[in-house]
Amino acid sequence: MKNISELQADFGVYIQQNKFTKAPEALYEPINYIMSLGGKRIRPVLLLLAYNLYKEDLEKAMPAAYGIELFHNFTLLHDDIMDEADVRRGQPTVHRKFGVNAGILSGDAMLIYVYDCLMRLGCKEKLPELIQIFNKMGIEVCEGQQYDMNFEEQQNVSISDYIKMIELKTAVLLGTSLQMGAIIADANSHCSKNLYNFGRNIGIAFQLQDDILDTYGDPDVFGKKIGGDIVQNKKTFLVLKTMELATESDSQTLWEWMGKTTVQEEQKIEAVRALFDQYNVRQHAEKLKENYLQDAFQALDLVDCLESRKANLRMLANQLMLRKV
Repeated sequence: MKNISELQADFGVYIQQNKFTKAPEALYEPINYIMSLGGKRIRPVLLLLAYNLYKEDLEKAMPAAYGIELFHNFTLLHDDIMDEADVRRGQPTVHRKFGVNAGILSGDAMLIYVYDCLMRLGCKEKLPELIQIFNKMGIEVCEGQQYDMNFEEQQNVSISDYIKMIELKTAVLLGTSLQMGAIIADANSHCSKNLYNFGRNIGIAFQLQDDILDTYGDPDVFGKKIGGDIVQNKKTFLVLKTMELATESDSQTLWEWMGKTTVQEEQKIEAVRALFDQYNVRQHAEKLKENYLQDAFQALDLVDCLESRKANLRMLANQLMLRKV
């Protein structure tokens, strides 16, 4: 059984071996570009780890892992266009480098090629189930993105609304990656469903950790400026929990700061963070994150396989929670 680093390396080789070389170059160069920007490849590695719980011939699951990574990067490409983002993983975003039209069309092609990847799998009899699961997840990710966009204009957002949004936008893709890997490996529905729940809960905990790091992380380690969510007026868990706990006066003060666009960024970040500290919302976020992490491990405990084979999944989950970047 391979460890996480070996799986990441093997998958990196697979990406290089499956670069798009077809014409027209203007369609495929942006795809190769975003796929070459790296990252931890968490989602394809989760798929491979789930497959590896039951089977050793990982090359048979590689097309599905590649499809999951294509889909993930497709969502990043289109998200960057919607957010008008300039940088992705330290490099210019696709639409900044190649143009918005190229970003839209290349992203569309990436989504379509996911189905080509699934068709390359040897388990043709499982294709209807895999496609159904993938389609459900894909729609949910779109729903999550729309909720996220709605929240920008919506004043009354509840914490349950926010958790549902990050579940759809982020967590279901992690869960589906694991579920698909298990199905390809002939795991039963009990195991594949519990692996899905493990990934879904890890995904929610992962996003809560990201909320915390954006305000309280070490900028030298985090790799980007601290307080970006505050500057962009994002309704993160920290904001929503403060609104839930704060006095009417402090709630009004928070909304006033979140609506200001002409003040100095550092002044705004300091003022909003002071309100977070006043109501101990970091501790609330940490506690909720730990609850989802424990739910994840309880789901993993229900998966039927050798306990030693689950070690890599436990390790990866803990690494994601301990990360500072």
